[in-house]
Amino acid sequence: MRQLSHHQFSWVAGEPAARGTLTMQLVLDEGAWEEVLTVDVDVLQDLLSSTPTVHYDVSRRTLMFGVTAAGT
Repeated sequence: MRQLSHHQFSWVAGEPAARGTLTMQLVLDEGAWEEVLTVDVDVLQDLLSSTPTVHYDVSRRTLMFGVTAAGT
């Protein structure tokens, strides 16, 4: 599991009349990682701005908000 340090949203146009693709680049503690999002961006931005520590599990491709160590 790696800690998220920065993030950047990008939108790429698709074929004519297509919706395009929203991506989010995750900058992790050991370098960048990019994922294609399938969630509501407003909700995600709210979570990112209101959670002090966010982690990304690369093997499970899971973004985790407010991760707390066991026994805390």
